[in-house]
Amino acid sequence: MTIKDTAFIYSPLFQSYKFHNDHPFNQLRVELTYDLLKEMKAINDENIVTPRLATEDELALVHDKKYINAVKLAGHGQLDSEDALNYGIGTEDTPIFPDMHKASALLVGGTLTAVDYVMEGKAIHAANFGGGLHHGFRGKASGFCIYNDSSVAIKYLQEKYRARVLYIDTDAHHGDGVQWTFYDDPNVCTLSIHETGRYLFPGTGNVTERGSGKGYGFSFNIPLDAFTEDDSWLHAYRTSIEEVAEFFKPDVILTQNGTDAHYYDPLTHLSASMAIYHEIPKLAHEIAHKYCNGRWIAVGGGGYDIWRVVPRAWSLIWLEMNNIKVPSTLPKSWIEKWEKQAPVKLPELWYDSNDLYKPIPRKPEIEEKNALTVSKALHLIRQNH
Repeated sequence: MTIKDTAFIYSPLFQSYKFHNDHPFNQLRVELTYDLLKEMKAINDENIVTPRLATEDELALVHDKKYINAVKLAGHGQLDSEDALNYGIGTEDTPIFPDMHKASALLVGGTLTAVDYVMEGKAIHAANFGGGLHHGFRGKASGFCIYNDSSVAIKYLQEKYRARVLYIDTDAHHGDGVQWTFYDDPNVCTLSIHETGRYLFPGTGNVTERGSGKGYGFSFNIPLDAFTEDDSWLHAYRTSIEEVAEFFKPDVILTQNGTDAHYYDPLTHLSASMAIYHEIPKLAHEIAHKYCNGRWIAVGGGGYDIWRVVPRAWSLIWLEMNNIKVPSTLPKSWIEKWEKQAPVKLPELWYDSNDLYKPIPRKPEIEEKNALTVSKALHLIRQNH
């Protein structure tokens, strides 16, 4: 098979991962992103790769078989409600929905498809924006996530390709499920840049969470203060990704691209603009080529302003992967197609205006605190240099 530079893992069936109409997690954002790229003519049929279902054995690389069985039963209305709650399903965050095992296994299979394309040389970079469900645990659903596609993909990368994996998580919520899965593993390095858990789910991701046993020193957390703005956020990102990549020297990078650090996001308290989403993929791309012969797998994640933020942010990853220049305006055809359905005015520009929000009163204090957090997080690396 000839090498394609990039693979876009996509299926309309990603929409089957749907809790209910009023739930904040809405996979319509994948469709909106795909359609935006199509309207821009930035993607063609050759790039599109249909995801496969993850097998039960693949899911069991991370998830307990009893839990997988419980998810299957729940999706067919055959699981007792008390048992369901023990597995973290049937909650307000992660309600039960029909055939949820199959819908969840497809998201995992999408990320595994991306892994195989990159590791077998069919693509240099691959994106599965249906994935990025980083809160799923071995035997428990959590935070809208049933199976943890990133954790399964990393185990799969280790077992099938013997790869050292750098996992970079820029979701506003801490990437807890992935971190704890590999907490004692020195061949997986996790870097999570998120809003402090003081007032935000899941409440973890402290600087002091550095790994355990042989994995000590391979877990990095940068919990940023609420109301962090672009400059401070980007300082944390640039500094940490460069130093961590230099320290770890990965074979492949897997980036989780939650877009909920944006000011518009209804579930978080950070104050970033689209400016950070222009920079995130640029630096990831550089790091992938510097250390991994370009091997870069990007997945989705959080992002609850599905109209104004997610499609722009995720499209920028694809444009970067393909070295396509970002135009100044979004295609009018895309805006006209979706504006009747959107409850908000759709953006016309790729960048946000400078008056996105009123000035943050504690800006210098927040920036100083974040810079100190970055220094603490990277202390072990710097100490050993």
